[in-house]
Amino acid sequence: MTQEERQRLEERIIDVIKTVYDPEIPVDIYNLGLIYRIDLQDDGLLEVDMTLTAPNCPAADFIVEDVRIKLDGIDGIKSTRVNLVFEPEWDKDMMSEEAKLELGFM
Repeated sequence: MTQEERQRLEERIIDVIKTVYDPEIPVDIYNLGLIYRIDLQDDGLLEVDMTLTAPNCPAADFIVEDVRIKLDGIDGIKSTRVNLVFEPEWDKDMMSEEAKLELGFM
């Protein structure tokens, strides 16, 4: 994979992640700051570390599976592993400016 192909694929990964929402919050999980790490290997294996706004989120399984299914659907991705992590603990300062504005924190 060339550097240009890799960059396009990484941009596509982020675009797809931005289509995933917590059902209780009208902002995508990327702009909420829930994605901690995106690791794309040259062989097409993708690993994502993400968290939730609260450890006891009732939609956790739905959100994690939605991320995995959508990312697996991208051409060039062979397999996706989504790791749910809680370190560091998420807080509203991790949100993008856009998300803070949307949710009334600015």
